[in-house]
Amino acid sequence: MNLASIYYLGVTLLLFLLFAAIVARTCSKKRQKQGEAPKYRMMDDD
Repeated sequence: MNLASIYYLGVTLLLFLLFAAIVARTCSKKRQKQGEAPKYRMMDDD
């Protein structure tokens, strides 16, 4: 394994972990409730 392939593998793993963190944050129940709160407030105003 040469240096370029190790670098490529490291960057790929880093991007995968970043993507997994974004998905976990987006799909968390706490975030989902915060994201939908304005929708229910607008519905209550009508």
